[in-house]
Amino acid sequence: MKPPVPHRRWALAAVTALALVVGGLAIPVTRAAEAAPVGAGSYTTTPVGPLPSGCGAMSSNPRQFATANAPAGPIPTNDWWSSLLWKRTDCSFSEPLHAHPISYDTFTDGLGFSANSTPAISGTATGVGEFHYPYVQDIRVGVAGLAAPQVKVDGWTDWTVSPHWSDGTRTLRATIGHGLPFAYFQATGGNASIGTAGTPDVWSNSGATIGFRVNGHDYVGYAPSGASWTVASGRITSTLAGRGYFSIALLPPTSSASERASLAATYGQYAHAHVTGTQVSYSYNPATSGLTTTYAFTTTAREGTATQTVVSLYPHQWKSLSGSTAITPTYPSARGRMKVLTGVNQFRTAMKFQGVLPELPAVGDGSGSDLATLTSQLAAVRGNPMDQRGNDTYWTGKGLGRAARIAEIADQVNDTATRDSALNAIRSTLTDWFTASSGKTSRVFYYDNNWGTLIGYPASYGSDQELNDHHFHYGYFIAAAATLAKFDPAWAATSRYGGMVDLLIRDANNYRRDDTRFPYLRDFDIYAGHDWASGHGSFGSGNNQESSSEGMNFANALIQWGQTTGDTAVRDAGVFLYTTQAAAIQEYWFDVSDQNFPAAFGHSTVGMVWGSGGAYATWFSAEPEMIQGINLLPVTGGHLYLGNNPAYVRTNYAELVRNNGGQPTVWQDILWQFQALGDPDAALANLRANPGYTPEEGESRAHTFHWIRNLAALGTVDTTVTGNHPLSAVFSRNGARTYVASNPTANPITVTFSNGTTLSVGAGKTATTGANTWSGGNAAGGVPPTTPTDPPPTTTPPPTTTAPPSTGGPTRYLLPGGGLGAAGSAATTTVAAANGNHDGTPTNAQVFTATGLNLAYSGGQTAFDLFVDAGTAVGNGVQVRVSYDLTGNGSWDRVETWRYFATDPVSGYEHYTQGAGLASATGTLGALSNGRVRVEVWSAIGNNPSTIGLGNQSVLRLPYS
Repeated sequence: MKPPVPHRRWALAAVTALALVVGGLAIPVTRAAEAAPVGAGSYTTTPVGPLPSGCGAMSSNPRQFATANAPAGPIPTNDWWSSLLWKRTDCSFSEPLHAHPISYDTFTDGLGFSANSTPAISGTATGVGEFHYPYVQDIRVGVAGLAAPQVKVDGWTDWTVSPHWSDGTRTLRATIGHGLPFAYFQATGGNASIGTAGTPDVWSNSGATIGFRVNGHDYVGYAPSGASWTVASGRITSTLAGRGYFSIALLPPTSSASERASLAATYGQYAHAHVTGTQVSYSYNPATSGLTTTYAFTTTAREGTATQTVVSLYPHQWKSLSGSTAITPTYPSARGRMKVLTGVNQFRTAMKFQGVLPELPAVGDGSGSDLATLTSQLAAVRGNPMDQRGNDTYWTGKGLGRAARIAEIADQVNDTATRDSALNAIRSTLTDWFTASSGKTSRVFYYDNNWGTLIGYPASYGSDQELNDHHFHYGYFIAAAATLAKFDPAWAATSRYGGMVDLLIRDANNYRRDDTRFPYLRDFDIYAGHDWASGHGSFGSGNNQESSSEGMNFANALIQWGQTTGDTAVRDAGVFLYTTQAAAIQEYWFDVSDQNFPAAFGHSTVGMVWGSGGAYATWFSAEPEMIQGINLLPVTGGHLYLGNNPAYVRTNYAELVRNNGGQPTVWQDILWQFQALGDPDAALANLRANPGYTPEEGESRAHTFHWIRNLAALGTVDTTVTGNHPLSAVFSRNGARTYVASNPTANPITVTFSNGTTLSVGAGKTATTGANTWSGGNAAGGVPPTTPTDPPPTTTPPPTTTAPPSTGGPTRYLLPGGGLGAAGSAATTTVAAANGNHDGTPTNAQVFTATGLNLAYSGGQTAFDLFVDAGTAVGNGVQVRVSYDLTGNGSWDRVETWRYFATDPVSGYEHYTQGAGLASATGTLGALSNGRVRVEVWSAIGNNPSTIGLGNQSVLRLPYS
């Protein structure tokens, strides 16, 4: 086995390719020494620092090891097979390629196979340790006499690659991929040849099919019909009947000869339907919070009519499999047991997206002494919200992340001075980085046309020469831009700096296939379900990734940016990355089900995932706090997935204490925040008992206190309920749920949860209902802070009108006696049975009215939340009509009839909201000047009365300020 290359870095690697298409428009690559404009921003096309490098002419020609048949465009990087194309250590051949269930390696005479099922475990159960399924060769497949000087890449698809050998007389082309138990070959110039480690145990040799065992692993060779296999001197050969194609399959371990023979026959039905293409597609449905992912295979029939194939699925896939049934036996792998599907050309998974938040709501620290503590901590960071430790892309990103958390928290508790200071720091920093002025060589992004990537300088941790970590670094930039966009949407417009944000997104994960100049989802391993960090992946153990949580920071940033700016393509790409990777992290970094790590490994988590295994280790530290903490930071509202299994959180934290010989002494804030997702009371006690702790480099005391204090009030993440809005979450404490949603837009919304609970969220607000009712924030519609380096665009202001003095506010409760006013004591009223169909026509209605209203119109729509209970009655439908008399002259200028609400036959209040939809509307809204508003509630259908909650329960929210 070729030895791995030493690789010392802080937080591991990733890369990607830049997308120079913004809003569907191609951005030209300019001549050297020019700055390419992107809206108000720009990048440079003049090199300002070290560039990617590799063997021979790789620096200027990254396609040096690609054939003319390879797809056009920049080369993929950060993949499981990257060392095949980006050669770093062996300028002729690759490092081992861990595809699963087979690992491969390339040599002068062909392709090596390893099905090693015995883990190599080093270290201890309380210290640094690793497990690997290292490459141990069983067979080598090639062409007799082949002596190629190097291997090149002849093609690739979403999760396959095709290495190619040629020595001038003989050629060999293979196709291998994730989940494929087959390797497919095309050969010229000689006989197909299979060399084996030792003498093969041939258990079947009949015509074109041969079955044999090497090192305890069963393989089957499938030659064209009419061909045969010859075994001599430990080598298996075939003339292929002169037809030049064959396939080799690894069978799952079996318990009997008959089962083995049956599997060989089943696989044989698809042996000549060579897989020639793979492609993923996904669909996010906000209404159900569902993500459906389709993994499709294209086959070419070398003979016969079969168009389907055999595939094996990773645990994160088969546990969410939809519409198919995986069979046993299974394959062992470095990721756990892989289950098999036979006779398929696609399979689907169905997962729930649990939702993310910009930040936890201030339900626990929004008042009293805890608010005083928080505001004091916010004031302490007001003068330096970024507290930046370095000027490179990573440490700038960490500072931006810190400032974004501070801005979100300060806004929730109305500390506008600290909020605006943090937003100013974010704006000025991003604007600086997004501007490539003449001669600028620092705090600038450079586009390299050869590699198709956007590199920020100063670079760090190999983000330039190795294209490492782009998703880690840029995720912080994008997330901070999403926070800024809520308060300053003009800055985030594509015509200003939004285009540069999109370039960072596409550099790490190009979400559009029609953007053909840049690889699709470049740093995300589609089939494995997670990112890879190293650009070249040239290690004996394959590619690797350390900080899965910083990868999730990138995915969350796409969701936040896309939702805030209205870019659903970016949002949905973020949901796909986030949901898929959250499942992969639970399996391969945390092994929450205790099924995937070798039993003798002795750890409940790893700091790093490798192609061949995992390691309780990091690149930079042997301290347990950092080994476990590197997969927890940064802590944001986009990292609630870490708490999807509170029991596992407690298991993980207990291992930390055990391995550390006591409570953490470094990165305490990160670890307590994680602990709070499983045991918030214990985390709060730890925080209060250690006021002198040293904050982690990207954290602040204000955010740590806010996070832990509010989880102590909210409880743990409740994954049994989801919302129809991506920025929503549910928590449960002592059986009582709190529903949370955030609205970054300028219009109010209503969020409906899967159990029927609804939550109205005002413009720019985060709101809660249930056990902790609260609303705070002022993100939308406010006046953004400005800095001299980023003046707002010149626009013509809209005409102003002087609103009459306000009489009361826009939030009105239905009150006993027929009024619409401020909240009062809880009460009820009865709506009479319909005893007929009165859909759209108020009949025996309960009427509630407000008069003398002077309110300025804010451009929104009516919102309401009526508490309705039909008891055990079946078939009731309550309906509401809202009418506006704008001037109090006795005529209704706007009348809205909402669709009736079909109640359930279960005792207990339900929520009837504007989410039911308008049935009809007449007239238009405008300012209220001595105006009137009337609400009529009646039974549209049903033969039984219904109860309406009054006083502090049923509420009407007028679209006025």
